[in-house]
Amino acid sequence: MMLPLKIEQASFRDIIHPLSLEIGAGPSTIILGANGAGKSVLMRLMHGLLAPSSGRISWNSSGRQAMVFQRPVMLRRSALANVRYALDAAGAADAGRLAREALAEVGLAHVAQRPARVLSGGEQQRLALARAWALHPEVLFLDEPTASLDPSATREIEAVIRAFDAAGTKVVMATHDLGQARRLGDEVIYLHQGRVLERAPIERFFAQPATAEAAAFIKGELPWA
Repeated sequence: MMLPLKIEQASFRDIIHPLSLEIGAGPSTIILGANGAGKSVLMRLMHGLLAPSSGRISWNSSGRQAMVFQRPVMLRRSALANVRYALDAAGAADAGRLAREALAEVGLAHVAQRPARVLSGGEQQRLALARAWALHPEVLFLDEPTASLDPSATREIEAVIRAFDAAGTKVVMATHDLGQARRLGDEVIYLHQGRVLERAPIERFFAQPATAEAAAFIKGELPWA
């Protein structure tokens, strides 16, 4: 699978300073950094929700992308209809069957007819992942998907994320949770004050951080973003 995302000296106002990156297919990429480091803005730039103030962001792939946010938007309709809406918008055939399969994949088949907005926070996040799953995205962007969830709901979400990875979807996830980064990531891009300070395989990043800022962040000693 060819999936080069190329970021060339792209910046966004004073939040993301000019940076260059290339994201390839395959292993999961974790955008790691403290709150306020610019992770969410960088994710939105990569997904195309924001245009860079300068520089260029390009894809060498026409594959489908999906993004799941920390607080997903639920439509005023059933869980099943929420998934089907995404499929209908994409022009998918047999949307009803695909929507039911996606709900089953994330463990929500039993709430298919329940209004999406009465579901728990963890269920709503799994529903957002079901909408993404139904589209079989080539790339899945996840912006702090478990930040407001309890440990049980977090484990359920992480299981679904692993299923995406196992199915061949490229996962790019922003988090400030070190444990989650270790559990789900293959490589880390460490963001600090809008700058990429480090990029390394997950084990090397935690065992031998290359910058003082990353070392302090890992130890929980960094008081600023």
